[in-house]
Amino acid sequence: MNIILCNFTLNMNTFYKLLIILSFICRCNCVSFSMQPENFTRYGLVDVTTCDTTFVVALMYASTDNFVGENMYGELNKAYLHRDAASALKKASTYLHEIYPGYNLKICDAARPMSVQTRMFNSVKGTPKARYVANPSKGGGLHNYGLAVDITIVDENGDELPMGTKVDHLGVEANIDKEQVLVRQGVITQTEADNRMLLRNIMKRAGFRPLPTEWWHFNFCTLSHARKYYKRLDF
Repeated sequence: MNIILCNFTLNMNTFYKLLIILSFICRCNCVSFSMQPENFTRYGLVDVTTCDTTFVVALMYASTDNFVGENMYGELNKAYLHRDAASALKKASTYLHEIYPGYNLKICDAARPMSVQTRMFNSVKGTPKARYVANPSKGGGLHNYGLAVDITIVDENGDELPMGTKVDHLGVEANIDKEQVLVRQGVITQTEADNRMLLRNIMKRAGFRPLPTEWWHFNFCTLSHARKYYKRLDF
């Protein structure tokens, strides 16, 4: 009887291990499938580098170096936006080059399908981080339409300009409406505040709208406008 119970326990342990492995494989395959280029293009999205070859693309959610601490995008190495937003981003790049010919825009996040949005929200649900992620049950956000971009500026050497925080930093230090207070408090420098202003100026001139809590995030339009005139990335 003891032998039978021992074998049963071993079999159950093996079974649970197999379930974990299969769950991981399934999860990876789902990410891989959802992030295929054809899924983006059939929604009218474009690879931004086809609009401007100077764009630098380094998607933070295609690695574990992000506030979630997980790779959400698999092996995706291209940034997709709706062609309207991509066209506006090209204008922002042109405006930047008029001022600093050696500087380029670096894209850290762009279009995000709803399947990934759900995974991202679930990974932070019930934590203080949840307020920074659009709730998929409420329709998601503009990333889910290919109408939002997380972006910064790199110099002639490809190094990011100092902005006071890294992209994806969660905290008041990333707020754009408190920058002069942060400068006075010594939290960020005047140079870092000026670099943020440079980014905002070219993006706003191109038609984008900044997000008060994240210096790197820009929306092409309002969410209500997107829901009326654009397709959500339901894959």
